[in-house]
Amino acid sequence: MRHLALLGSTGSIGTSTLAVVQAHPERLRVVALAAGRNRELLKDQCEAFRPRCVSVGSQEDAQWLRAQLSYQPELHWGPEGLLACALHAEADTVVAAIVGSAGLASTEAALRAGRRVCVANKESLVVGGALMHEAALAGGGELLPVDSEHAALHQLLDGRDPASIREVRITASGGPFRDWPLARIQAATIEQALNHPTWKMGPKITIDSATLMNKGLEVIEASVLFGLRADQVAVTVHPQSQVHAMVGFHDGSYQLQVCANDMKLPIQYCLLYPDKQPGPVAPYPWEEARAWTFEAPDLDRFPCLGLAFEALREGGTAPALLNAANEVAVAAFLQGRLGFWDIQACNRDTLSRLPAEPLGSLPQVLDADQAARRHAEGWVRART
Repeated sequence: MRHLALLGSTGSIGTSTLAVVQAHPERLRVVALAAGRNRELLKDQCEAFRPRCVSVGSQEDAQWLRAQLSYQPELHWGPEGLLACALHAEADTVVAAIVGSAGLASTEAALRAGRRVCVANKESLVVGGALMHEAALAGGGELLPVDSEHAALHQLLDGRDPASIREVRITASGGPFRDWPLARIQAATIEQALNHPTWKMGPKITIDSATLMNKGLEVIEASVLFGLRADQVAVTVHPQSQVHAMVGFHDGSYQLQVCANDMKLPIQYCLLYPDKQPGPVAPYPWEEARAWTFEAPDLDRFPCLGLAFEALREGGTAPALLNAANEVAVAAFLQGRLGFWDIQACNRDTLSRLPAEPLGSLPQVLDADQAARRHAEGWVRART
């Protein structure tokens, strides 16, 4: 039996995780739930799973929740609440699904405390990947990726001699603007950018998919997780989103991982690893007719992907700078303060103007994150 602390329970990863828990009641139990502002859904989740530890965004939300629940769990709020859930005495597995760099400290603490961390918060690895590995080594924690592409790579690379690997390729759907000309992309609206053709996700990650920044962050994540150089990680656009990753070997052959485009599959893989059990997703229907297509990404139309490779090659705090600038720019776009093409411009300006430093400590990374946010906010204000 695995005892779960789920950080980000009301988001798309969180709700999918709870569906996997429901499919395996004999193997999985929820002991802690943490969410932000969606207190109504959190209340329903608490009543359904009865966690002993619960965290919300604010003290006011905690007071509201206490009055609503039919039982009395430990109630926390804010960043301290995330840590309380991640470090709950009964939790041996933490699903880190808090969006953005806000999940960095709780992910690091859980690894240092010896937990299995199923990381859906790619920013934790992008911003402080070496520190996450250091925390896992120091505390005996285990790091498993929830992103479909990285869970696929984990399956393909598990037990492989690293010397046999020539490259890995992660796939991208191409987002809603895959076939759009540059001029049309530059003028894209919020509604158009949120209309993803394949996945149903939160607004921030959906915009990142439209710019291909999400794939850029995943490139950095793959490098961190599997110890790969920038020239060993590539992206292939695959609109059908059914081949999730490929591994190329020095003899010229490739192996591919294929499954339905349902996040419950990689979530279950992480939670139950190394076991593979029937779950809430049907086996892949090979008898159905289909066609798969593959193409190279266009960095002129999707420059955020190129910026991510640039940050990966530069190393140190460069990925943290890029990630922070992107969070600010995407938020400003969703608020109507920036145009779609301004996202990449803000990211480029921040990455070019702020010097990257060798990665040393979590406080240093957080300082770099804040410096990039201040710079990006200033850039946004100058254009609004």
